[in-house]
Amino acid sequence: MKKLIVIIGVLVLLSACKTTDTLYYHGEYNKLVYTYFKGDSAAPQEQIAALHNIIQTAESKGKPVAPGVHAHLGLLYFESGDDAMGQQHFEYEKTLFPESAQYLDFLLSSRKGV
Repeated sequence: MKKLIVIIGVLVLLSACKTTDTLYYHGEYNKLVYTYFKGDSAAPQEQIAALHNIIQTAESKGKPVAPGVHAHLGLLYFESGDDAMGQQHFEYEKTLFPESAQYLDFLLSSRKGV
């Protein structure tokens, strides 16, 4: 009888444990980055659409978007020729994650040939 009570107590304690929830919403971001660097990526416009979908889903779930999403989106805009949108997403990434500012500034200055 004691064993049964102990087992039930352990099961109750284990069922009360909450799994940790992620701080940021990633969606398919990791998969997109992997395919981009592997060279198997789809057209930039398809990846741009997928990243916008990740951002919208994060907003609808009330979670912040994962670090790097706006930077990757900016990179794709630069590649597709839309420098204004690329700059805008780089700046937004720097606002959300100030620790990325130095690297993004480096990428911007490299792009401009400074």
